[in-house]
Amino acid sequence: MDIEFVIEELKLLSTPEHLAKLSHFGIEDSKALGVKIPLLRNLAKTIGTNHALALELWDTEIHEARILASMIEDGRMVTENQVDKWVSDFNSWDMCDSCCDLIAKMDFVRAKIEEYSTDEREFVKRTAFTLMCKLAFHDKKACDSSYERFFDIIEREAWDERNFVRKAVNWALRQIGKRNEYLRIMAIEVAERIKGQGTKPAVWIATDALRELNDEKVIVRVNRTKKRL
Repeated sequence: MDIEFVIEELKLLSTPEHLAKLSHFGIEDSKALGVKIPLLRNLAKTIGTNHALALELWDTEIHEARILASMIEDGRMVTENQVDKWVSDFNSWDMCDSCCDLIAKMDFVRAKIEEYSTDEREFVKRTAFTLMCKLAFHDKKACDSSYERFFDIIEREAWDERNFVRKAVNWALRQIGKRNEYLRIMAIEVAERIKGQGTKPAVWIATDALRELNDEKVIVRVNRTKKRL
């Protein structure tokens, strides 16, 4: 399956109605076609893993082509330089979050979280906290201590008022806290300290996180999870 065929398939799957909705959800649409994510996933399954095609798709700069590239990329072929290049191209939260499904599987992901967490670019910085979420949800074997550094980063960066950063910081705090009861208690303690920072983004991040982490349904669900030491 060559690049020209895939681009034509993307155009066939696109609709003006969906394209019109992108900006409403805060998605940069200047190079978008208007293809729904489920349709991209279906196309990715049809294509299968293809490193060369993934690189070609990324270079088109088409919004959906780049998301599709992350879905068909061969993780065994991905290098740190490639990840840095792709992340530097992020211009929307959906591209960032979709690509993080791939990046979270890389052996160097934790080093990238450290690196990206202090980057001045909004979507590069968002990547750090989205990766925390992906690991917290998918990496079932990780020990609790491996998330303690993430709490430090979350607390340190809670001042950032940019919409797509503060939402990711909040998401990471909640997602890590829902892994098990031990981390839930730690997340609550972190949230209280963040709230004490007093800035508008910090208070929002903390208040929203505390609301979920103290919810009775969440507590019941979390306590069904075996604590990892």
